[in-house]
Amino acid sequence: QVQLQESGPGLVKPSQTLSLTCTVSGGSITTNYYAWSWIRQSPGKGLEWMGVIAFDGTTYYSPILKSRTSISRDTSKNQFSLQLSSVTPEDTAVYYCARARFYYSASAGEFDSWGQGTQVEL
Repeated sequence: QVQLQESGPGLVKPSQTLSLTCTVSGGSITTNYYAWSWIRQSPGKGLEWMGVIAFDGTTYYSPILKSRTSISRDTSKNQFSLQLSSVTPEDTAVYYCARARFYYSASAGEFDSWGQGTQVEL
């Protein structure tokens, strides 16, 4: 059974770049055709999909966050990472990493495995 674990700083200063890593165990991030996403939930709001990196390294981003978001991976460590630039207090949220069966499933919010989430505050 695949497991995901987010890690990164819990406190970031405005205008800085937020960097988070998701470590995956029990399955490879390069396995056809899985896709690996970042999602967040701000206080009092619903879940917001941020972007995805597919099994082949292709990335897709939310149009709303595209200009500030970058998702990358380290296949040797079975990890994928999120960078969100120019953060503001509105970026305060619980950040989750999750797995989808296909990249288009990710943008539709269809995930089969989730990390526990990590709180990030500004």
